[in-house]
Amino acid sequence: MLKSAYRRVDLKKNIFNEFLCKVEDFPLWIKQIICLKLSEDIKAHVCEKFLKEKSDDIFSLYIPILTFKGSEELKKRDCGLDLNIYNFLDYCENGASILEISLNAFLSMEEVAKYFIFCLEQGYIQKPDNIEIEAMAGFIAGKFRTGEYFEKKGSITGEQLEKAVDASSKSQKKFAEILVDLGFITQEDVSAMLTFKEESKKRFVLDYNAVPKGKNEFCDKEEMYKKEIADLKEENEKLKKKILQLLEIVKNYD
Repeated sequence: MLKSAYRRVDLKKNIFNEFLCKVEDFPLWIKQIICLKLSEDIKAHVCEKFLKEKSDDIFSLYIPILTFKGSEELKKRDCGLDLNIYNFLDYCENGASILEISLNAFLSMEEVAKYFIFCLEQGYIQKPDNIEIEAMAGFIAGKFRTGEYFEKKGSITGEQLEKAVDASSKSQKKFAEILVDLGFITQEDVSAMLTFKEESKKRFVLDYNAVPKGKNEFCDKEEMYKKEIADLKEENEKLKKKILQLLEIVKNYD
């Protein structure tokens, strides 16, 4: 990786928690409609399993913990790593979750997952106790393929994976389809994971006005953000209109 000048990161306020607090203050009848609409959307993407997940299994809620090696590298920077890695480690030292790192640094979940896997492999952060966390991070980052992901999380055995690999050499079907045909996983499992991986490529800016106008702490991304922020502004206006329409509908029912 290229060497970069390094400066410490000031952990920003938890903007997502502030957003959630605002939502929690909505009247119950508004929250009921929001939950209904979100549930319908999740079901439409064949991702109902996400509604049943435990918080400990959700990668975005995981808080990476620095090892002694990671703490020392953050202080001394002996390896001359990319600035982005040091910023990631600095967030970890401040107790930030994957979600907070993503939102505060204006990164996609895929980008954060790649930093997570790199730091895990280098021994800069502790290995998660929950196997789902590492499996999901590796899958999002592109380190694990579909079969490897399900083996890593314990959904299938190594023997079943080998059987699926053997079957794939005699078939034109996608590997995930073969796993389903063999009865090792369900179609819902595949659809949910593939959808989640694709969605993880998107950068989510909760408040585009908070995006720094100067150089971003995660380097060389300013030009890349310009079009995305412009698109987000347009989407934000559309969302506002939809919410107003929803409120009008609710008022008409009242």
